[in-house]
Amino acid sequence: MVPFIALTGGFVVLRLIGLMGVEVLDAWQPALRGALALMFVFTGVPHFLPSWRRDFVAMIPPVFPAPALLVTLTGVLELAGAAGLLVPPVAPYAAAGLALLMVAMFPANVSAARRGLTLAGKPVTALPARTALQLLFIGAAIAAAV
Repeated sequence: MVPFIALTGGFVVLRLIGLMGVEVLDAWQPALRGALALMFVFTGVPHFLPSWRRDFVAMIPPVFPAPALLVTLTGVLELAGAAGLLVPPVAPYAAAGLALLMVAMFPANVSAARRGLTLAGKPVTALPARTALQLLFIGAAIAAAV
């Protein structure tokens, strides 16, 4: 739920800042890119926090090799993508890359939901809700890319 709050709340706050005269945010797309960056900081940092990291490693479907390496790689890509969203010349590429990353990571969410895993001591989001959220996040990234 934190990523959803970061995305929607961040977008509203950044868009309001733009409407109040901060020129760089005076359009929906820069505000969306900023909100996505915020969301990916919230999702990327936990890849490196021990208690969360263990849960992320457990989420990786058993068919994939080196789950700890995959967690590190996805965390780095999320944080790099967040930074890229804030640099206008590369922002569309960062957004497109993050959309593809979310598609690639979705099997871990499916696996975690089907296996009844926890994340930071709480049950992972149920698959129907997680799928809807993932579609929203991917749609936001695509909108930020075009």
